Amino acid sequence: MPVIDMSTLIPVGEFGSLAWGEACAEGSIKILQAANLPTDLEWAFTEDYTHPPARLMEGGRKHAGYFIMVKGGKVTAGDGVPKECLSIPGFHVQMPWAAICNQSGAKYGSAGQRQRSADEQVLYAAIGKYLGRSDYFDLKGRDAKGNPSALLSPAVWPPEVGRALGEGGEEGNGLHNIAAKLQMPSSEFKDLPVTEMRVPDFARMNDSQKKAFIKLCGIKDK
Repeated sequence: MPVIDMSTLIPVGEFGSLAWGEACAEGSIKILQAANLPTDLEWAFTEDYTHPPARLMEGGRKHAGYFIMVKGGKVTAGDGVPKECLSIPGFHVQMPWAAICNQSGAKYGSAGQRQRSADEQVLYAAIGKYLGRSDYFDLKGRDAKGNPSALLSPAVWPPEVGRALGEGGEEGNGLHNIAAKLQMPSSEFKDLPVTEMRVPDFARMNDSQKKAFIKLCGIKDK
């Protein structure tokens, strides 16, 4: 039985906001503490959303994003992207806020995840075609061929962690759906065309919308 009762959750903040990240972190701690993970397990998770709206960075925040860390038999989580977490094998990703914000509020299971990924590939390809280049995201990660990548290091998902954070995902629970339930809408996407999975539909945007979206992603226009 999932640890988090979805019926008790309400939206607390925009994607990448302090309130939202802290709520996601709180849920993560409850889930992983209940999983009775091996005491020698070391694993960490960080998501770093670049080029966020200024309103999300009030109070001197350095990163829009949150972390989860399992180390020494203890689970910690919270706002930010600590260097200690980045040094521990796990799941570390960096991505422009606007490129993943809206669709992160969609609730889904494995089929929905595949459709979201497919829609995002269409989005990224359409942006590349519009700009005439493929290396338009300013990301620190690199794939095996040296191309820019959202992943900062190879992804590591211990089975115990994967099972715990994904429990109930097909029925609307699991960490992704918890985070989606906690997310409030962001005004930048109110009038943008999107897919069924809430991924921005670049091909259906008018030219002013395309330019605005590219700028929102921190991309230099052609």
